[in-house]
Amino acid sequence: MSEPVNNAVWEQKTLEKLIFETLKEQKRRRRWGVFFRLLFFIFVFAILYLLWPDNDLSTASRTRDHVALITIDGIIAANNQASADNVIEALQDAYKDKSTKGVILNINSPGGSPVQASQIYDEVRYLQAKNKKIKVYAVCSDLCASAAYYIAASANYIYADPASLVGSIGVLLDGFGLVDTMHKVGAERRLFTSGNHKGFLDPFSPMKPEEQQYAQTLLDNVHQQFIQRVQQGRGSRLKNDPNLFSGLVWTGSQALPLGLIDGFGNVNSVSRDVIKSENIVDYTIKPSVLNQISNNLGAEFVHHLTSEFNLNFASLRE
Repeated sequence: MSEPVNNAVWEQKTLEKLIFETLKEQKRRRRWGVFFRLLFFIFVFAILYLLWPDNDLSTASRTRDHVALITIDGIIAANNQASADNVIEALQDAYKDKSTKGVILNINSPGGSPVQASQIYDEVRYLQAKNKKIKVYAVCSDLCASAAYYIAASANYIYADPASLVGSIGVLLDGFGLVDTMHKVGAERRLFTSGNHKGFLDPFSPMKPEEQQYAQTLLDNVHQQFIQRVQQGRGSRLKNDPNLFSGLVWTGSQALPLGLIDGFGNVNSVSRDVIKSENIVDYTIKPSVLNQISNNLGAEFVHHLTSEFNLNFASLRE
């Protein structure tokens, strides 16, 4: 009887050894795969680094009188390209340069954070006060709405295309109310707070009338700040229209008679015909090629490590 038992034990140990050797081989292959992928990305980065055009402001352009271009594109938010930190840094760089004849804010944005917009607005006004000879021109592209127009209002002049969408001077706070849905599916919401109104924006809890009124008060307060900044920036150019601050958006053709813009134009025409300089230097703060590739490389590396980790443990579970 001992011989069959010994054979069974030997077979089991041999099988286990084969399984673990197979897992080790899989792991080894995947490690080499990650290594070669990393090597490939490093090679591609080296080629791009050598061939990528220089993004620095050329000495030749900066030594001559020029127009400083700062692009505000996409959602205005703290961690986005169109953040207050990036725009303010670009503004400061442009104003430090003695060859800057004017600054163009090239805006194409649906809006975003009123805080970020307020910070940019304040910086533009501050720099204008210190350097009255350097004017700021906001040029609206496809869309210059809400927080984007908030920023544009800080400029000395605003230009747009007749088909641009401009305005939307308002504030919103949106979400969903899922209380009835919870009741229909038979789910119970359990929310614990240390304040009576701490969860007043919770979508799974009914909103009390006083909480709804408080939310409206918050929005009205921010809206008034927005209105005051637009009035401060545009002054007597604004027409007395009851819908001006209602949150509506207008085309450039409609915005002109309302005083929301000063004329029609684009970056090139404003630089050439208004500022009288065809030399445009881009001061926009952009992520470097190194940062973009390193971020993608890091994400790829983490993805492969995670995949390998999950594969090995999936194999052991089986």
